[in-house]
Amino acid sequence: MKRAIGLLELKNITRGLLAADAMLKAANVEILMAQAMCPGKYVVMVAGDVGAVQSAVRSGTAVSGAENVVDEFILPNLHDSIFPALSGCTEVKEVRSLGVIESYSVASAIIAADTAVKASNVELIEVRLARGMGGKAMVTLTGDVGAVTAAIKAGSNAIHDSGFLVDQLVLPAPHSALHKVLF
Repeated sequence: MKRAIGLLELKNITRGLLAADAMLKAANVEILMAQAMCPGKYVVMVAGDVGAVQSAVRSGTAVSGAENVVDEFILPNLHDSIFPALSGCTEVKEVRSLGVIESYSVASAIIAADTAVKASNVELIEVRLARGMGGKAMVTLTGDVGAVTAAIKAGSNAIHDSGFLVDQLVLPAPHSALHKVLF
């Protein structure tokens, strides 16, 4: 896996395509995602060496205009569980306690998920990205109640100051019927 990932979340699709092209031309990066999200935003994610990813994100921002950037990040050491959670391919057998972080941006949800899973012994269930959710994104995770509480606190704190945190929740003992809708 590449050592760093970078993401640009843009206000519109045309600027997103322009940014994706510039990012690929600016540095030796691999494109991991480039797609439209609700409500008409566009997300571009690239991977590569830290310097290349930084250069790509700077170029994408410059060409698309900073005023068109909703959110962005560069993460040098993404936790291994993030990609399976992004694609909904996690294999969580049991939901003990349930933690949820809801955000206004795709980038902030990924930052919150990465911070949460690094802060405590929890399993990511899913990082759901702004599709059919009015542009919001959501992180769900499970583990022992103390670990989930610590993870949710860490993940929420990581994005709180950005203004993108919508809400957070810890259910110490969720009803078993919720398991069916989470998987």
